[in-house]
Amino acid sequence: MTQPYLAFLLLLGFVAFNAVLLIGLSHLLAPRRPTALKDSPYESGMPPLGNAHERFSVKFYLVAMLFIVFDIETVFLIPWGAIFFGDQAGGPGMGFLLVEMLVFLAILAVGYVYVWKRGALEWD
Repeated sequence: MTQPYLAFLLLLGFVAFNAVLLIGLSHLLAPRRPTALKDSPYESGMPPLGNAHERFSVKFYLVAMLFIVFDIETVFLIPWGAIFFGDQAGGPGMGFLLVEMLVFLAILAVGYVYVWKRGALEWD
């Protein structure tokens, strides 16, 4: 009963053994010459400035949250469009589906206007 899986298990065992062996050998045989320059953090060729635990501006989090909210809007619009404009367009319940999506878009538009008026979309 295990005959069909034997070749796969042997290959899996060989790959796992080979991975562990190569990582172990590179760890044991690699030359180690630590210097202060090698141990310092690397930031795209620039010397690191400031502390690594600096606080981010609230603006960063606000933009990230707005992106997520408006990205989720797209996630809801795509399946709705596929159903509404699909093969059975004009069938029963399509009027309710249209009203439901218009209410969703109206709520989203109110949120967008609120965010716009509060100045969250201005990048300083």
